[in-house]
Amino acid sequence: MANGKIHIFDTTLRDGEQVPGCKLNSREKLELALQLEALGVDIIEAGFPISSPGDFASVEMIAKAVKNATVCGLSRAVQKDIETAAAALKHAARPRIHTGIGTSDSHIKAKFNATREEILERAVQAVKWARNFTDDVEFYAEDAGRTQNEYLARVVEAVIKAGATVVNIPDTTGYCLPHQYGEKIAYLINNVPNVDKAILSCHCHNDLGLATANSIAGIIAGARQIECTINGLGERAGNTSLEEVVMVIKQHPDMGFHTNINTKALNPMSRLVSDTMRMPVQPNKAIVGANAFSHSSGIHQDGFLKDAQTYEIINPVEVGADLSKIVLTARSGRSALAFRFRKLGFDFTRNDIDTLYEQFLQVADRKKEVGDEDLLDMAKQHQPESILN
Repeated sequence: MANGKIHIFDTTLRDGEQVPGCKLNSREKLELALQLEALGVDIIEAGFPISSPGDFASVEMIAKAVKNATVCGLSRAVQKDIETAAAALKHAARPRIHTGIGTSDSHIKAKFNATREEILERAVQAVKWARNFTDDVEFYAEDAGRTQNEYLARVVEAVIKAGATVVNIPDTTGYCLPHQYGEKIAYLINNVPNVDKAILSCHCHNDLGLATANSIAGIIAGARQIECTINGLGERAGNTSLEEVVMVIKQHPDMGFHTNINTKALNPMSRLVSDTMRMPVQPNKAIVGANAFSHSSGIHQDGFLKDAQTYEIINPVEVGADLSKIVLTARSGRSALAFRFRKLGFDFTRNDIDTLYEQFLQVADRKKEVGDEDLLDMAKQHQPESILN
């Protein structure tokens, strides 16, 4: 299958909002939706309209305001759900109904007390109902990660025949290894006769920390949509992180993929979502964490100061982050110390730095991080006249 555009489907406002404590009101949802559109997201999953009057109102409000991105509403394979989603999306310039049902034996037996054939019929019926309201219908095969491939292929073929334009292959429990998820997508590409009439989508959860890896494996195998959230928010351990998959694609142009995302807006978007949803970003989070471009090891600092690319594959400017930081700790070396002194306006010789370094280590052993105030004290005690003009 030819390489090219990867559609970014953002579900921060739906799956991301399922994180305990991250509930948003309609005004907050609208603000984030408009910023997601500005970021370059292709599809915004605005909510689950049947779930509450507030969610219906939020989806309706977003559908009216967003002009360029597709606005999507989630539903179960239930007629009332689908009708409610359609009503909420009535004013959207580009509406999509996202409907589906569990397809793994675990879901079929334990959740629905049904048979495979009954689930297949319900899947087809749901797509047909949704097509009464829009030409853009996405079907999700919940727990596809644990669904037997031959049966999954039957479901995919049937829902595409019924009118699905996108088929979502969720690793709902984050169970798959990357090669397993990639092989599942490849199996569908090779065994579903009408697969060329729809886009396959990756929706991976992060229960084993593999959501990003699985999504990339999925597009390599032939999927052309990734469902993700800002900061990797989502149910349990979270969803695929938008910023991670976008930068993997950008940093590996040899794969032949691209997105419409304005990467310079990634860090501002991350901060906005973090503040609005009241969910801090872990400092070591890839791309948007506070430490993503910080260096504290002496060996790393020395290499970075000689050539940033020795330890940074991404220029922080590319993702809208602050400039790289040299953090002084007991593991820092002389080159980092000299660099930080120069940033403060002090020009020391190599012999000066050797002397100051011994004092620096004493301070560093007492503190987690040596700050500017500590450096100023050391510099002024050592050689007050060294201040640069």
